[in-house]
Amino acid sequence: MSDVYAMITEVDPAAVEQVANAMEVSASDPQQQAMVAAYLSDVAFPPDARVLEIGCGTGAISRLLAARPKVGQVLGVDPSPILLAQARELAAGISNLSFQEADGRDLPLPDASFDVVVVHRVLSHRPGPERVLGQAFRVLRAGGWLAAFDGDYATITVATGDFDLLQACVAAFTPAYITDPWVVRCLPAMVHQAGFAEGRLRSHGFVQTSEPDYMLSIADRGADPLATAGRIGQELADALKAEARRRGDRPLLLRPRRLCQPHGTETGSPAHGAVTSSTTGSARARLAAPAT
Repeated sequence: MSDVYAMITEVDPAAVEQVANAMEVSASDPQQQAMVAAYLSDVAFPPDARVLEIGCGTGAISRLLAARPKVGQVLGVDPSPILLAQARELAAGISNLSFQEADGRDLPLPDASFDVVVVHRVLSHRPGPERVLGQAFRVLRAGGWLAAFDGDYATITVATGDFDLLQACVAAFTPAYITDPWVVRCLPAMVHQAGFAEGRLRSHGFVQTSEPDYMLSIADRGADPLATAGRIGQELADALKAEARRRGDRPLLLRPRRLCQPHGTETGSPAHGAVTSSTTGSARARLAAPAT
């Protein structure tokens, strides 16, 4: 099974709608919002900043960016016309936010035209993530900032013990929706290789023990591919979904690690020095001024 996000322009509209719903559910989660606020707090937005979000999807992060102090204009780009149509609908009335169809690996945008580039949960889905970072570097002005955030998807668990059948949903979800579940662990090196420096890694833990809407969507999106591939029957797929909801309704019976997905953040501004990282930090870097 291939990553749906990586093939977003080829999959059927129903699959895109499922992706869109998952994006908005995730963006509405208070823990996710806190993580976004934390890594954006590391970015020194200049007055009237021009901000680009690569892989904006339904525009949830773009909408947050447009509302931030010092932000002048925000452009969200995404390869999916269906997701962009929903993004424009959800952003109706936000005058400083626009969207454009584009692949983050080959942006039709001029060099040195943005102050901040945000890449939120994109690198784990795109083959050739280093090309996305290279494009981010190209379109940033000297002294501009990069903020890249993604999930450490290799660590997702819904298991409460050994041989937990519900974990099979996670095992099926990962290849169906993630291209590289380990990419966040490579972020400091990738950012440095793209030309950024002075990076710092911020580590986030994400655990849902009540109102686990996002993690329930992972269980659903894992059970469905198993049934579609004929590896399990529809009755078992429905039973796995029901079990996930039973656990969600009884959080006190579940271990704290039950619905867990650590995330990593790399924020950077293209500058002098090397990317440094720690498990407790957030990446800051500055684009080195071009040689004269």
